[in-house]
Amino acid sequence: MKKRVLFVCVENANRSQMAEAFARIHGGEAVEACSAGSAPSGRINPRAVQFMAELGYDLASHASKSLDTVVGDFDAVVTMGCGDRCPWIPARRREDWNLPDPKDLDDGGYRAVRDEISTRVQALLASL
Repeated sequence: MKKRVLFVCVENANRSQMAEAFARIHGGEAVEACSAGSAPSGRINPRAVQFMAELGYDLASHASKSLDTVVGDFDAVVTMGCGDRCPWIPARRREDWNLPDPKDLDDGGYRAVRDEISTRVQALLASL
């Protein structure tokens, strides 16, 4: 049975999109990965697309989504520093990854956040 994982940040344009991508990369067919935002920007940050492309993943195929579109229960819900802006989503497990929003970081900082997300996603999936 597939594990359902939801990643949430405010804009659903950077961190949660990369986390969804890494869950698909690292989890393959065993994981149903989703992402959403409490105040979605309506677009994926072009830098997120650029830095995921460096790893061979096409983030341009993703869309920025609202939490209002999320349905069902999840094995894990991970918020990314959005605090009280994230409503309660039913999940067996909840985590908050207080990661900086990389949108205003330089390229090295953006890559560091991206790589940290990859590491955390791998650990999360291994623990489910």
